[in-house]
Amino acid sequence: MKYNKRLAIIISVMMIGSVFVGCSNQKNEQEKKSESTKVEQNIQLTTKEDYTYENNDYFTSISWLEKNIKDNKNLVIIDGRSDKDYNNGHIPGAVNVQWQALANMVGKAGDKDWGNLIDEELILYKVLAPLDIPKNSQVVVYANKGGWGEDGRIVWCLQRAGIDARMLNGGFDLWQKENKEISKDSKIQNSENDSNKEYIKLEDIKINNNVNITTDELKKEIKDVKIIDTREEDEYKGATKFGEARGGHLPGSINIAFNKLYNEDGTIKSNDEIDKIMKENKIEKTDKIVTYCTSGIRSAHMALALKNAGYDNVRNYDSSYYEWAADKNNEVVK
Repeated sequence: MKYNKRLAIIISVMMIGSVFVGCSNQKNEQEKKSESTKVEQNIQLTTKEDYTYENNDYFTSISWLEKNIKDNKNLVIIDGRSDKDYNNGHIPGAVNVQWQALANMVGKAGDKDWGNLIDEELILYKVLAPLDIPKNSQVVVYANKGGWGEDGRIVWCLQRAGIDARMLNGGFDLWQKENKEISKDSKIQNSENDSNKEYIKLEDIKINNNVNITTDELKKEIKDVKIIDTREEDEYKGATKFGEARGGHLPGSINIAFNKLYNEDGTIKSNDEIDKIMKENKIEKTDKIVTYCTSGIRSAHMALALKNAGYDNVRNYDSSYYEWAADKNNEVVK
């Protein structure tokens, strides 16, 4: 009898254990399915097609550029990288133009208007004229993903001047990674114009100030706007790595580094992913948004990326932290 009781107890324990094991296995299977679903969802969110932006107001895809590079007579390609990078290899037909060429570089960083877009239309036209930009042009600008968003800055400047320009999504890094054609032949600026083309003239240059905000304007509106500091976290917290007069950030600003909107391949994240980042930082599409960095480069890039994602009321603070920090009357926070 005792033996039978012991056997019954052992069998009961084994049955209970098997139930727990079964539940555990079932739970593990559910977790695996859940993780698998997450992975599948993540893959869906990062498929290349989601980031193509074939050829809209702000981005052009690698495939679109490759298809149009030879036959589109109104296409102008600008390489926004350094002379050295350009000379080491660039997209065929590209002309090398750095953001500084379109900016006021008189004086030093921190001086009023230093680094800002040239706001005199005649002077700006003299810079743009040698590029032989057709009147009905499509300008595509590219840079490196590890840079400062120079492509975004150049596009922002050109769009402000009334020129149809957009960034190459993925830039030179993705072009090279996909084994597209690379050239070392320099495109000569100020070459003979094609008599069949109508090129931009001085009267076509109209500077749009609605996408920019000045220091004085920002002081007046500072309580009514959401300010995004697009620099790295250490800069936001006070690091002075580029000769800033003081370390810190603008009062009330939110730190979202501009490259947080990038994928690993240098393309821009999907609109849904950008929305998620913005909502995590309590920024809505209806908000008035101001972006800034050290000198308006990274912030110009983010301003365009946000506009592409449907944040229409975005202005870049062109003077940015250099000018703000140089004036001791302006509050900075660490």
